[in-house]
Amino acid sequence: MPLTRIELENFTAFSKLALDLSPGINVVVGANGTGKTHLMKVCYAACEAYRQDFRFAEKLVRVFLPSGSSVGRLVTRKSGSNSATIRVFRGKHRIVLKFSNHTTSTSSLKAQRARIWRTDPLNSVYIPVKELLANAPGFRSLHASREIHFDDTYADIIDRAYVPPLRESIDAVRKRVLRTFNKAIGGRVTVKNEEFFLSSRQGNIEFSLLAEGTRKLALLWILVQNGTLRDGTVLMWDEPETNLNPGLFGTVIDVLLELQRTGLQVLLATHDYVILKELDLRTEEGDQVMYHSLYRDVDTGDIMCHSTAQFEDIDPNAIAATFDDLYDREIERTIGTQTP
Repeated sequence: MPLTRIELENFTAFSKLALDLSPGINVVVGANGTGKTHLMKVCYAACEAYRQDFRFAEKLVRVFLPSGSSVGRLVTRKSGSNSATIRVFRGKHRIVLKFSNHTTSTSSLKAQRARIWRTDPLNSVYIPVKELLANAPGFRSLHASREIHFDDTYADIIDRAYVPPLRESIDAVRKRVLRTFNKAIGGRVTVKNEEFFLSSRQGNIEFSLLAEGTRKLALLWILVQNGTLRDGTVLMWDEPETNLNPGLFGTVIDVLLELQRTGLQVLLATHDYVILKELDLRTEEGDQVMYHSLYRDVDTGDIMCHSTAQFEDIDPNAIAATFDDLYDREIERTIGTQTP
């Protein structure tokens, strides 16, 4: 059962937010500071809680990195005492965590959770904005033994990239996806002594010599090939457009739609119009896609959310508004130069 709903009260930038999730692709848009990344990190921490040997509160601290590892710093900043509540749902089952701005250690915090969170844990993947596979050799041991300021999403994605392939054969959909990526990146990925290489007709090229956009697609190739991105998995991807050639956006969207049809749930945060429009144009009947627009209420300043299944109904849509403004100014300039 995938994630179905998230409710936040007095957590980071959110005074009160309730958001219903699609079992397919969820696209989160909004201006800077409206909490897109925070929303996905909460979902990731909930998925990882009890799947690994981390409790929910501990995983929250490890993915948000509040100063001094004080979980109370994740409570919305207000004068006096204040408390935060997080609820993440899988249908009627939920996990709930409450804490105050005076709470420092997570040791005393115990989430209320339905049994399903332990008996049927969700597989999850979080792809952060910055690609880190070129720096992967030695990173896991360093992160495990030293206090370095990288949140768990970086260490976790490297762990998933090192996972060996499943014993069973790859299904037809994933074979097709791998062929698509092979063509896009010009080869396949191999690993030697914890170092990643792109193997092609030109030989083995280490990741440190590849463009970051190529490494980003290569990471997806790895996660499909080793069976990490399979049905029943939740993928959180923060700004997939970063350092990626816009000509490849359609390829990425096609792959996400294909995997969504096999049972992959996706949460995608983006600032890019082309990503949005490619998804709108490539979505087919039966695909499950929701757009969630985060925005600040003009009167209260609170972050609100408007969700819709239709691209044209995204409101507000700051991304489209910006591109409309560019188009209008281009037309005005063109008309102006043609005036006798």
